[in-house]
Amino acid sequence: MSDLPPIRGLIAFEAIAHHGSFGKAAEELNLTSSAVSHQVANLEDYVGCPLFVRTSHGATLTPAGERFQRNLAGALGLIASAAESARQEEGDVLRIHSAPSFAALWLLPRLKDFKEANPGVRIGLSTSHTLPDFMRQEVDLNIRYGAIRSPELHVEPLFPDEIAPMASPKTMQRLQSRISRVEDLLSQDLILSEGALVQWPQWFDAHGIRVSPAHYVLSFDRSYMVLHAVAQGLGIALESAILAESMLQAGELVRIFPNEKGILLYAYYLVYPQGHSTRQSVARFVAWLHKQVASHRHM
Repeated sequence: MSDLPPIRGLIAFEAIAHHGSFGKAAEELNLTSSAVSHQVANLEDYVGCPLFVRTSHGATLTPAGERFQRNLAGALGLIASAAESARQEEGDVLRIHSAPSFAALWLLPRLKDFKEANPGVRIGLSTSHTLPDFMRQEVDLNIRYGAIRSPELHVEPLFPDEIAPMASPKTMQRLQSRISRVEDLLSQDLILSEGALVQWPQWFDAHGIRVSPAHYVLSFDRSYMVLHAVAQGLGIALESAILAESMLQAGELVRIFPNEKGILLYAYYLVYPQGHSTRQSVARFVAWLHKQVASHRHM
């Protein structure tokens, strides 16, 4: 064990090489920049040559550093394989990463069906709007909001979504006589869904209204908070019919213009490294997800 390089130095090296910055690596590792520099210095002392050149734009690998990174990637791959083998011995674990609102409003209500069909698969679910780094995080697949292109990843759209104005039944009952045209919404309490692919100005523009809302009564960075605020009568929101599906069916929400189509687009994508398709738990989940998508399209 004494012949091993300093492990903390290896971790710091990999983080700096990934980010091209000592500062960003320090943020990721929750360390100070000086601590990261010290750990890399120890590693450089061990290998006997400099691995990075600091520049005004960050840090770049030296030729020796590039060779070390290539060799280290192979070693980390072996470690990852060993960890995967250990996971398999403990039972099949499927690690899903998802857009937060999709996970809360669409995926979670359906996971019971997957678990009943696949009782031997344990699930770990994490959420954020960022694309996970499959090489650096324990993530098997991702359901993301918004398209992405990458030759190394399998990327497929799940289903078309319809973005439309929604309100609570009580709000609609109160405002029914005041809303007959699209432009009538401009004078109402509008809620902003900050992360949505379609915003109010785009929706109004698509309906021939060039005027944007003067203000929003509320704004949220998560769609599930937007929908619950609407259900509580706090205003009118422009939101996803997919995410609002159960609340629309339960009568907690209604569409402002039920006979008028919203804006159609593909918003949710299934993403995973090409090699992950051979993992049994991933293959099972993808097959199950395709069935769920097919049944949704025929509703």
